[in-house]
Amino acid sequence: MLKKMRERIVRIPIGVMALVSVLAAHASFAFTAPRPPRIDTAVTRIQSTRLHDSIDPFLSTEMAPKQRKKRLKSFTRYLEVECWKRQELRDLEQVLLSVSDACKQINRIVQRAQTDDLYGVALGPDGMPLEDTNIQGEVQQQLDVLCNTIMLRAFCGCSKSIASVASEEEDEPRSCADVMHDNSFSVGDYIVAMDPIDGSKNIDASLPVGSIFGIYKAPPGKKVDETSFLQTGNNLVAAGYCLFSATTVLVLTLGSGVDGFTLDPDKGTFLHTHPDIRIPAAGPIYSFNEANFHDFEEPVKRYLDALKEGSSSTGVRSNARYIGALVADVHNVMINGGIYGYPATRTQVNGKLRLLYESAPMSMILEQAGGAGSTGKGRILDVLPSEIHQRVPTFLGSIENVYELDQFFQYYGDADNEETEEAAHDDDDNKNDRYEAILLPKDIV
Repeated sequence: MLKKMRERIVRIPIGVMALVSVLAAHASFAFTAPRPPRIDTAVTRIQSTRLHDSIDPFLSTEMAPKQRKKRLKSFTRYLEVECWKRQELRDLEQVLLSVSDACKQINRIVQRAQTDDLYGVALGPDGMPLEDTNIQGEVQQQLDVLCNTIMLRAFCGCSKSIASVASEEEDEPRSCADVMHDNSFSVGDYIVAMDPIDGSKNIDASLPVGSIFGIYKAPPGKKVDETSFLQTGNNLVAAGYCLFSATTVLVLTLGSGVDGFTLDPDKGTFLHTHPDIRIPAAGPIYSFNEANFHDFEEPVKRYLDALKEGSSSTGVRSNARYIGALVADVHNVMINGGIYGYPATRTQVNGKLRLLYESAPMSMILEQAGGAGSTGKGRILDVLPSEIHQRVPTFLGSIENVYELDQFFQYYGDADNEETEEAAHDDDDNKNDRYEAILLPKDIV
């Protein structure tokens, strides 16, 4: 066998042998040249996978860790437990579930406002912009009208527990019989005051907005009308708000603490992410519209100066945070501590915020979370409204911050009035002097 193989090798043509020798020479040169450093392909593959995962975790399913959801209680289950504990709230269970569904609808509308052309002034039946203003003196926007309709139907259409609803967008309270076109919906034991969309102008700039509501017990033994709503905030049975921001959050109090729920975009349900919210006793944030600083009362100006200088009782220089939507600003203060304020100004001597459906519900939430709500001269919840859309100066936040502001009103409020009276008296004296100079002969003057 070996003899035959030698014979075959010998029979290989000389030209082929020459070609083989040339190739062998080139190969020996290649192997004698310096080699580049060896790259570990396994390490390279892992690093590449990590790079892709840092950009988008869905690009690599091989190495990416599995996403795990927290085991959180749903809003539905929370209400079942709370209403079982407190049987007097059983009639509100379906109402509050309906409110959570309305918040989901408004959340989708807010997210689609630009693509679905929901910006701008509301249109009438003829397709022309509405020229009339609402009771607040504001031109209604499309979102205002749409969100108002959603919230009205949410409160009135879920059960027969709500008799009437007062809305920021309505001149007068509307009975649920009128909303649902059915007289059987006017027999409820509760009434609702609400702001269906707070800070709607923020949507144009993709900033946070919110919805606020407060539920009162209707006075027994009388027909529900406008006077039924003229109650102090101490009579609130429940209050809450929905915040539409980076996440959608529903915050609720039933009179025994405050709980927060975050909308899970995958499941489409609110989950109990913030149990028993407690606001810090003092905080570094102040949220005021300082464009109106020179129109504020003297106690407010002095207090804000103290916050900026760090000479307040907290001993910390505060940070200004102002979003321009009540829900967003108060939520920020409640989580981090501090104070929110919309005080009286020269042009708005009673402030801007409405008592029944803005200041009172938010004050109840803050007090239940361990904070405070004040007009500067007393508790917001003690104020008895004289009309549905009454305004009131509003300060909400950590208890120490709000208490200190009240002290500034006690120390500088009277001085401010005295200075005003003295200034008025000086003006009168100056006017009399001018009149005397004009009317009397020079030698007598």
